[in-house]
Amino acid sequence: MKITIKQTDDQLALIRAMGSNNREEAYEAQAAVAELLSPVVSEVINNAPTIGNLYSTISYGEYENPSLPLDLFHDINDENYIQVYSQQVAGGLPYSQVFPAHNELKFSTYTLDSALAFDRKYVRSSRLDVVSKTFTRMAQEVLYKQTKTAFNVLATALVKGKGTNNTAGSQIIASAAENRFVLADFNSLITKSKRINSSFDHGTPIGGVKSGVTDLLVSPEMVEELRAMAYNPINTANAPAGGSVADGWVAPDQLRMELYSAAGLPAFYGINIMEINQLGIGQLFNKLFGAIVASESATVAGGGGGTWSTAADEILIGIDRTKDSLIRPTVVGEGSPSEFQVLVDDQFSVRQNKIGYYGKVEEGRICINDKALIGLAV
Repeated sequence: MKITIKQTDDQLALIRAMGSNNREEAYEAQAAVAELLSPVVSEVINNAPTIGNLYSTISYGEYENPSLPLDLFHDINDENYIQVYSQQVAGGLPYSQVFPAHNELKFSTYTLDSALAFDRKYVRSSRLDVVSKTFTRMAQEVLYKQTKTAFNVLATALVKGKGTNNTAGSQIIASAAENRFVLADFNSLITKSKRINSSFDHGTPIGGVKSGVTDLLVSPEMVEELRAMAYNPINTANAPAGGSVADGWVAPDQLRMELYSAAGLPAFYGINIMEINQLGIGQLFNKLFGAIVASESATVAGGGGGTWSTAADEILIGIDRTKDSLIRPTVVGEGSPSEFQVLVDDQFSVRQNKIGYYGKVEEGRICINDKALIGLAV
């Protein structure tokens, strides 16, 4: 992710004006740069391939009382109550509430912000790279906060999801073999998602039984496991249970050739693969997931059977993006060209010789249908 300001005569003159000794002239130039780059930073954040952008965005005005008509997001063939997961503050523990499907859902939004400053000498010497990197860093800091809050809500909804047996944690299944990710796990994910997405009376939904997984969030190690199907047995790590190594079955030639030619693995078994560095044993999201499991006292399966262990297991998360289940309400400020606002930070006096910018976005994260989520512990 990189924001670049083009080196034109007009841009250079504007940047130099930011360092003027005339306070009014300097402030006008700084405000012009903020107005110019505000939609650019917003576009960069909204198009970044992160967990936060798995949410559908709904915009509200600054002085509106934000709400969501649940009946418009509700399947009329489903039961008449909806489990909603949301946060009151950024980084807070998401909680769940049950609402009638005809209710108007009121929710809270919160502000995610970033403030940065640089020395005035850089704009006087027309250092476009310094200004560009300042706004790039601003986008990165806000994106980092968005990603953590987004995963927090998503993981809480997954852990609290009651699946088919009305027990929290039952939407998470165990892998066929510990620390291995094979075709049997994909097969189990698809079957489990179909069971979770049955009708309100546990029958066949209108339109037929469909797979409830369109995207799968995995760690780089699990993508390695997928690539390894090109040359490893696919039934267990080394051989079938109770058999010898010679009894291992390899994948069909066509599948192995696809794995060889598409090492990036954008999709597998018709499911989009989203590689997330924060997933995996010892990584941020795995630790957050383990903390949520512990705080909810949920019984969650571990890899190869048993119960979840944050130190030994890692979570893979499947999402059905055909459902409007993950919502991101945002507040657009009055007169603002985008949901992300960049403002001149006027806290610095002249003798501090600094120029500062402050960026913020007011948003929320809501999950209104935990049936769109499924987990696999490996």
